[in-house]
Amino acid sequence: MANDAPPRWDRRMQQRLARGEAAALGELYDRLASLVHHLAHRVLEDEDAADRITREVFAYVWENPDAYDPKQGSLRSWIATLAHRQAVHRLRSQTAEDGEGGEGGDEIAVEERIRDASVAARADYIVTSMPAPLRAALELAYFDRRDYRQAAAALGVTEDEARRRLRLGLQLLSTAYVPPPRTMAPPGYGRAL
Repeated sequence: MANDAPPRWDRRMQQRLARGEAAALGELYDRLASLVHHLAHRVLEDEDAADRITREVFAYVWENPDAYDPKQGSLRSWIATLAHRQAVHRLRSQTAEDGEGGEGGDEIAVEERIRDASVAARADYIVTSMPAPLRAALELAYFDRRDYRQAAAALGVTEDEARRRLRLGLQLLSTAYVPPPRTMAPPGYGRAL
């Protein structure tokens, strides 16, 4: 799959970038620019701003290839994190500029957009990190709209195995959403009288 990037590839890419190989940057851009753009667009809801974030992220990677630490995760997840952080920073800056002393509702809407984008980023990371057999089963079910029987036939596995892969893939994917923390009500508040 095109999204597979073993740690060995990540380290080689980092070394090539550190040597200043423009071809390495082009290869990395071809592989990950759509992810960066999508994440930025998800947060900012603005095509031009997403384009700027994409350029800024790849410029940062080009200028700071040693900032990536392979021990912390994949190059893909590091770049996705850079994109998400930059987009969130831009959104918060824009919100502060647009509504100096703004309303609480605007802040809540901004935080909801950020939370939604964070869920999307975690889901992308989970899907690209899950074992290839699970990812293949999910792709058949959701992108090709096949049921577990059709997925089993396409994958060359039993129907029970296809169901197991789909169930495990969905369980992993369900961890992408982390509900916002609840605020605690004061003791006795809201109690039935």
